[in-house]
Amino acid sequence: MKRIKICRSKCIGCLTCTAACMIAHEDNESRSRIVLDKNGKYNPIFCKECKSPECSFVCPTGAMHKEKDSELIYYDKEKCVSCYMCIMACPYGVLKAGETHHKQIMKCDMCKDTPEHSPRCVAKCPMGAITLEDEV
Repeated sequence: MKRIKICRSKCIGCLTCTAACMIAHEDNESRSRIVLDKNGKYNPIFCKECKSPECSFVCPTGAMHKEKDSELIYYDKEKCVSCYMCIMACPYGVLKAGETHHKQIMKCDMCKDTPEHSPRCVAKCPMGAITLEDEV
């Protein structure tokens, strides 16, 4: 199974990954973000695709769920009731409510609905800070 991996030391904070995400989803919001840590280093924030995802455990409708085949966590906006329990439960602070889509959770979907079916952030990162690797 492939997962997005981040090498923080390679990240220069260029935001190409967030732009690629917005373009891939034809949206003005990214499903990931880059923040500065307490030492002033860039810290890309991406879904960790947890083995035991708290976000899906607390979701009362099944909108946030782990697929059995891929073991990736997906979000179904049609089932979501905007309770934001998933946001509160995420131990990494990855999930966020959409700024323009207030009733939508911004969650990485590995660009599964794009023609490439592969994360655009990985393909577009000029520094190679974001990679797609087999989980060990």
